Amino acid sequence: MIYPFIYFTIAVVVIILLSAAIKVVREYERVGVFRLGRFVGLRGPGLVLIIPFIETVRKVDLRIVTMDVPQQECITVDNVTVRVDAVAYFRVVNAADAILKVLDYVKATSLLAQTTLRNVVGQSTLDELLAQRDRLNEKIRAIVDQGTDPWGIKVSMVEVKELQLPQTLQRAMAAQAEAERERRAKVVHAEGEYQAAEKLAEAAKVISSQASALQLRYLQTLSTIATEKSSVIVFPLPVDMLTPLLEKGSKSEPGK
Repeated sequence: MIYPFIYFTIAVVVIILLSAAIKVVREYERVGVFRLGRFVGLRGPGLVLIIPFIETVRKVDLRIVTMDVPQQECITVDNVTVRVDAVAYFRVVNAADAILKVLDYVKATSLLAQTTLRNVVGQSTLDELLAQRDRLNEKIRAIVDQGTDPWGIKVSMVEVKELQLPQTLQRAMAAQAEAERERRAKVVHAEGEYQAAEKLAEAAKVISSQASALQLRYLQTLSTIATEKSSVIVFPLPVDMLTPLLEKGSKSEPGK
């Protein structure tokens, strides 16, 4: 009766040893193997066999990690208090360094990104933060990437998501933008008036150089007024327009 129990015990022990000895590593993972506390190398992907109770493993994910950088309150060079948050993209390129040289590479990268964000914003002016966002992102990325390089981490991108300004500053910037729009509108209107005045001056020169042109202009004006429904029209008639008619009449009288 004792033999079945022994067989059952042996089977359970074998199953436990096999489950502890066999590890399945996915394509995007690597495992660092420690033998009695000593690092003996990386293994994977696929089926990995280890010595139970003598070797231990630690998995590392090689995919890109998307990390939110918490909002930071910073003071710019021109003494403006702003709130800035960002997002960082990084991945493990050296799994051995990520295991051996840093306790938690995700937390370490997050803290480094936060301090770098505060430092870079504190060294910039408000105009630079608003107008040169790409340069700011690249500067933060380069600094964080340099700091995480010994840990086997590659930072591929850092993007500032939102830049919050004080309410008083927002109102002042809105008033400035409105004043700028009004200035541009006035300049455009003045340029239009100037061009119209130039054209009128050219037209006046042409009309004044030709007496017949002035007469035709008066006749066109009379034609325009005639279409109106006014009961009484007072229109000044220049004497110059009557002079040719009077001269023609005076010439025709002696022949009668």
